[in-house]
Amino acid sequence: MLPLADERFCVTVLRQATVYGYSPRMRFDLAINGMTYGAWRDRVLPLMRDGTQWRPMLHVRDAARALIFMLRAPAGRINGEVLNVGSEAGNHQLGPLAELIRQALPVPVEIAWYGDPDHRSYRVDCKKIEALGWRAEQEVQDGALEIFLRLEAGDLQRAGATMTLEWYRELTRWHRIIKEIELHGGIVDLEE
Repeated sequence: MLPLADERFCVTVLRQATVYGYSPRMRFDLAINGMTYGAWRDRVLPLMRDGTQWRPMLHVRDAARALIFMLRAPAGRINGEVLNVGSEAGNHQLGPLAELIRQALPVPVEIAWYGDPDHRSYRVDCKKIEALGWRAEQEVQDGALEIFLRLEAGDLQRAGATMTLEWYRELTRWHRIIKEIELHGGIVDLEE
């Protein structure tokens, strides 16, 4: 898309950090959301070894605010730019991140290590978007607590659609089924 940027067509690339927090299309396969789910379900927060790896995190409300901010930004300041969406404070090592989540929850939670050490580690620099005036407002504790409280209230549950890989497998399965039964490029709509 970047080569299409000109004075008539504004192109800006936003590279979001790993999103967390409650959303209508919940994802429990993301670090903070998955840790919080485990802490709620079993009172055991699952933590991938060895906990020293860095990950950038971004609350879903901050992600939405960044999109709105870009839609309102002067094209001359953002056209042709690639911007990391997040904050320096949003860069976390997974071990200390688990501690933040544990401390934010209203119940005692243990941390349980799993898997082999993950040697992938990365932090992101978000100074470009911050120089434009955008700032992240939410913190890890906010997201973990809101997810926990939604789970406690029964407003949220883990299902196939909340695990992206499982959801895509299900969609692929239904796509095959639909292709097998459709006639002349469609399916009879029984609602009409």
